Amino acid sequence: MALIVLAADKGAPGVTTAATALGAVWPRAVLLAECDPAGGDLAYRLPAADGGMLNPGRGLLTLGATARRGLEPGQLHEHTQKIIGGLDVLAGLTHGEQAAGLTWMWGPLGRALSGLPHADVLADCGRLGAHPQVSELIAEAELLVLFTRASLDHVAHLRERLSILPREPRVGVVVIADPRAYRASVDEVRRIVGDRAAFVAGLAHDPKGAELLRGQWGGRLDRSLLIRTARELAGRLSAQVRVP
Repeated sequence: MALIVLAADKGAPGVTTAATALGAVWPRAVLLAECDPAGGDLAYRLPAADGGMLNPGRGLLTLGATARRGLEPGQLHEHTQKIIGGLDVLAGLTHGEQAAGLTWMWGPLGRALSGLPHADVLADCGRLGAHPQVSELIAEAELLVLFTRASLDHVAHLRERLSILPREPRVGVVVIADPRAYRASVDEVRRIVGDRAAFVAGLAHDPKGAELLRGQWGGRLDRSLLIRTARELAGRLSAQVRVP
């Protein structure tokens, strides 16, 4: 259905946590794909559906090993795993050195993810700029969502990034905001960004909720600021993309 890329400019302020929270409350079927060429840690931070560990050797690396002669959307689920709660994930590389042998893959991967039937894809691409080849994946997305803090340095880097991005895909901004100044932070970034982004939204900075997200879903997590704001954000993002 739709490919939505989640990323950041300066560092990656909570992108993986945000991606996981959004996937957990997404209003339609969804696949969370860890597509950061620098490596990821989903396999180590999230429990598998059976309560054990995810297999760090199964995911983007095994997909790349079998897809050199072509990559089709139907191949993706052969390399995904389920975490507690039932969310399907495509685990990423375990370290950045593995990306050196997969420079060919990002464009075909983007096309496969964007062509996945019956499910949206949330692709966590980490920090933009460090690995230019990931732009081939981003070009296949329907929406690029950039995460930022409300601090001066983060917003300054965000403005620079927005000024050099191509017109496609559409770009939205999400502020990881302190709950004590949530609306004010989002409004201030919206004022600074202006019309450079299609929208500016927020997600609560909630370390306790993030820790709960790493364990089994429960009532405490469901009531957390992280999940409450993630539900609002998921509704907004899912409404931004076309549904066949």
